[in-house]
Amino acid sequence: MTTRPGLLLALACAGCAPAPTGPAPGIPADAGQALVVRPAGTGPVYAEVTAWERRGNGWATALPKMAAVVGRSGFAAPGAKREGDGATPSGVYRLGPAFGYESQLTTGLEYRRATADDCWIDDPDSPQYNQWVTEKPAAASFERMRRDDDLYKVGAVIRYNTDPVAPGRGSAIFLHVWGGPDSPTAGCVALAEADLRAILGWLDRRQNPVIVLGRP
Repeated sequence: MTTRPGLLLALACAGCAPAPTGPAPGIPADAGQALVVRPAGTGPVYAEVTAWERRGNGWATALPKMAAVVGRSGFAAPGAKREGDGATPSGVYRLGPAFGYESQLTTGLEYRRATADDCWIDDPDSPQYNQWVTEKPAAASFERMRRDDDLYKVGAVIRYNTDPVAPGRGSAIFLHVWGGPDSPTAGCVALAEADLRAILGWLDRRQNPVIVLGRP
């Protein structure tokens, strides 16, 4: 029997192909947990969330797949997110702290309770841009962290544009409760409250968790 040289080369390459490094590219080596948020469905606002954790030398799913919604403009291209564009930034970002209205929350993340005095600055001209502040804000525009609609009843900070902060590149990007399966956000990732609580209960700051948004 004769074997074509091209076939021999293909077989050899198949044997030396690198193994997958994880559920998505760009995950830091010190991250033991990763949430992956990918586009799903027929419109730009629909997404699917999968949760992954390191086990031995590989990765394994940790929670069932969950439906989510993202910004009304879908995912921004990597590096293209801007304040007020209604898009969710693409990329890999650290997670935490968690936040909510309750005095305590079941989570392995650091937890910060939101009060009526807390706000997040979204004014690009403010020296407090993209920061959580509890004093009177030095800003023309900000978002209350204790909302009347309970979308921030529980949530977590996605550390996008936080270190360093670039004015105008986007602010207040969170995981939070959705207004419904067809209700887009202004740039955050939102899920059903039960799913979000399951995620927060699984996340552990000792595992340096990250979130992968879009297809970076």
